[in-house]
Amino acid sequence: MTTPALPTGDLGDGTYRNPILAADWSDPDVLRVGEDYYLTASSFGRAPGLPLLHSRDLVNWTLVGHALDRLLPEAAYASPRHDGGVWAPSLRHHDGRFWIFWGDPDHGIWQTNSPSVRGEWSIPQLVKAGRGLIDPCPLWDEETGEAYLVHGWAKSRSGINNRLTGHRMSPDGSRLLDEGKTIVDADTIPGWFTLEGPKLYRHDGWFWILAPAGGVATGWQGALRSRDFFGPYEDRVVLEQGDTDVNGPHQGGWVRTPGGEDWFVHFQQCGAYGRLVHLQPMRWDEDGWPVLGDAGAPVRVHTKPALPPQPVSTPAVDDDFPGGRFGRQWQWTANPRDGWATQHGGDGLRLNCGRTEGIDDLRTVPHILTQRLPARPGSVEVELRLDSEEPGARAGLVVLGDAYSWIGLRREADGTVRFVHRFAPLNADRERDAAPSRPVPGGGVRLRIDLLSGARCRFSYSIDGAEGLVPSGQVFAATPWRWVGALLGLFAAAPSGAGAPAGTAAFTSFRITPS
Repeated sequence: MTTPALPTGDLGDGTYRNPILAADWSDPDVLRVGEDYYLTASSFGRAPGLPLLHSRDLVNWTLVGHALDRLLPEAAYASPRHDGGVWAPSLRHHDGRFWIFWGDPDHGIWQTNSPSVRGEWSIPQLVKAGRGLIDPCPLWDEETGEAYLVHGWAKSRSGINNRLTGHRMSPDGSRLLDEGKTIVDADTIPGWFTLEGPKLYRHDGWFWILAPAGGVATGWQGALRSRDFFGPYEDRVVLEQGDTDVNGPHQGGWVRTPGGEDWFVHFQQCGAYGRLVHLQPMRWDEDGWPVLGDAGAPVRVHTKPALPPQPVSTPAVDDDFPGGRFGRQWQWTANPRDGWATQHGGDGLRLNCGRTEGIDDLRTVPHILTQRLPARPGSVEVELRLDSEEPGARAGLVVLGDAYSWIGLRREADGTVRFVHRFAPLNADRERDAAPSRPVPGGGVRLRIDLLSGARCRFSYSIDGAEGLVPSGQVFAATPWRWVGALLGLFAAAPSGAGAPAGTAAFTSFRITPS
């Protein structure tokens, strides 16, 4: 699969190219309020969670915050859990408030709300407890005043899937009013399997459920409609790969512009890059069914929505860490704890070398600061100095997934600092050397990863700026992490033991540059 070498999908000539978000913004849902468009996505076990993106034209997006500071229950996410946490949220606006519902497959369906996307969100409330409850979506029916909720099922937790359950819901979104009923059993629809990700709407006198089936890599987008929320529902496939290179167009949301144009946002599963976000035109046929893309096939290039021109933008990736603070694009691999990072008066990120038993398997370490791997060629650079005097302390830049590889610095038993390059293959519980180590007399190094096609990563470094970039090790093929794309991460750690964190490591001038 090829990916565009573009920081945005905006082609600058009144058209756009998919993906409009070339990174892992998984399971997107989209909403319009006035002239503004908002998008949220799955964040799984990372914190903060529930990212919030803003746009004025549905093509150019910026990250404006997160709705979830910490995952609940907190103890369940003290360690990395990339197969749990926030799954497939739904974003809605009702009664002057923004609402997000999401499923945690191990705990149930949660809800949070706020009068402002950029404001303080309410403490999450558990609306329905249970295992395997995923992909919830609410609906407030303005015609009747009734409120409803639909959700899917995760077979890995509940033993069932391919069905949607519907509930009546209290108007304040705090509780369900009945035990629920199967409103769609896709086992009865010939050829359908793994029905999930429902988004619920009211349109033209019908209840509509837009939901994918067939699996994230190979499936299709379905539409179901009924005159009554509890069914029965008619069904139709409204978007599928066809002869295009957009595999498994999957799971997203419908939005209408003030001028009456309809658009659909969904994702495409792209291996180590995760789930990339696409924008499809949408219309209604003579029988009242939605038609997505080009007669039901995904588009790669299309005329932009008829909305006021906007500056080209994309979610931020670069960071100078002013005052020791990191930008909103970063997420920890688990619920954060006090003392992982140190604020100060200058620029640069100071991470404390937290003591951990998992120092030789970064997949188990909670205090790794991560952001999404870009699905385009380019380079990643950061400067690093290891100030910890603790033998075995280390810090670096990592490409993290089911397999991972990192470059950075390590304090040796004799007090010296050495450049190291380490990796852990699939199914290995310990990392190993990927290249010989090398002394770093001044304790500082510039680290670089060239992002090649196919999520291949080439590592290099420069010691104290005294030499050009030196290649290190073999090219590493990034891998996904369960349902999560590969991540870029910064970390500092020390061997387990008694006492406070073992000193710090300083990162400066983090940059991702498209090639």
